Amino acid sequence: MDLLNKTINSITGQNQTVRTQAKERLDQLIMPHWALGRMMDLALDIAGICGSAHPCIERKTIVVMAGDHGITDSGVSLFPQEVTVEMVRGFTNGVAGINVLAKQAGAEVKVVDMGVAGDLSTLAAGGDIIDRKIAAGTDNFAEGPAMSREIAVRALETGISIAQELADSTNLFGTGDMGIGNTSPSSAIVATLCQIPIAEVVGRGTGLDDAQLKHKIDVLEKALILNNPDPADPIDVLSKVGGFEIAGIAGLILGSAALKKPIIIDGFISTAGALLAARLAPKSKEYMIAAHRSVEKGQIAALADLGKEPLLDLQFRLGEGTGAAVAMNLVEGAVGILTEMATFSEAAVSEAK
Repeated sequence: MDLLNKTINSITGQNQTVRTQAKERLDQLIMPHWALGRMMDLALDIAGICGSAHPCIERKTIVVMAGDHGITDSGVSLFPQEVTVEMVRGFTNGVAGINVLAKQAGAEVKVVDMGVAGDLSTLAAGGDIIDRKIAAGTDNFAEGPAMSREIAVRALETGISIAQELADSTNLFGTGDMGIGNTSPSSAIVATLCQIPIAEVVGRGTGLDDAQLKHKIDVLEKALILNNPDPADPIDVLSKVGGFEIAGIAGLILGSAALKKPIIIDGFISTAGALLAARLAPKSKEYMIAAHRSVEKGQIAALADLGKEPLLDLQFRLGEGTGAAVAMNLVEGAVGILTEMATFSEAAVSEAK
């Protein structure tokens, strides 16, 4: 708990002096005022986060947190739990969607085993993944809490430590996830923290039909009644209906905010983690960049709660950090506008009268 409390207490807001300096420059660029709209808003945020009017974001890392979920035993997903291991192997082989899009963005992909049910020791020994396995998946929260409060804190602190370990090689973080069944804990977290009926935040996940979706809603409604998570206590919510990789994402966000590094939030699962981070440390929101609007309606509710307008709306529903990877190109463009585009005086261009 010491690392968590220390991290939360160290998170302050963006550098307002630098934001003012950046805005003064952006106001004078050779184009109609604020003609690049939200790209310029993004440039302001990056400057404020990094505390520099010439921010460096060259070194990009997408951290894919992986974990399994006992709730899959209740039939909430089309795919078996074994797919988590298989997909992690795909990440390490460089053949998954996140690998393709991260390469295009010039980003490294780091996979963290937060709690995958299968054996990944060979990959960990070879340095292909970061082994922080807490347990072989969470408990089935349809039958009781997903994890203890102590384990929830440990998972959060693991995410913080990952941010610290990667800090020297990373200017810009992106979140990613892998875990069969993880839309269920994400839905439960969002429904609880946003005080929204579970039926309004549950989506089809991997492609459930109407009957399967109804079953998923029924399972989650009963699970929330059984566990009765306290919306005023984010750690209680995480422990009762959360997941190891969601906790890892929340911790990564807290860690990056404490380090004053921007972090791009991917889709539904990542946004559930962001919601937990924001409840634990409200100022951490100032370091979050929402990558995209997912087709999962629960993510839309979470974004609204966070006050975040996503950069993209491409009907993504893959996770893995794919949206974060695509959004990295926009962040790079925004920094380029701030640091490389000329002002009217620098270019000797006449200003508007």
